[in-house]
Amino acid sequence: MSQHVVSPKIYFAVFASLMLLTALTVWAAFQDLGPFNLAVALGIATLKATLVVLYFMHVRYNPKLIWLVIGLAVAWFGVFLVVTLSDYLSRGWIPFPGK
Repeated sequence: MSQHVVSPKIYFAVFASLMLLTALTVWAAFQDLGPFNLAVALGIATLKATLVVLYFMHVRYNPKLIWLVIGLAVAWFGVFLVVTLSDYLSRGWIPFPGK
């Protein structure tokens, strides 16, 4: 099985991007963005995780079946997230006796 060889320049570029995104995370932590604090933090974390998965785990150069498996895993995580948030957000809808 032949393996794709990644240039060290790409690794250094990804490393620099990760360091830049980490600095952006620290900067955003000290800013008052109101209700967007969580969205900005999760967006930056998603970008960093995507870079790690694509380049350091070599998913970018794998066959399409691996992409399908990762896509299904992300979709399944989305299902879990939606079900969890729907439970959390609907807890106040049903009144409990004695309250």
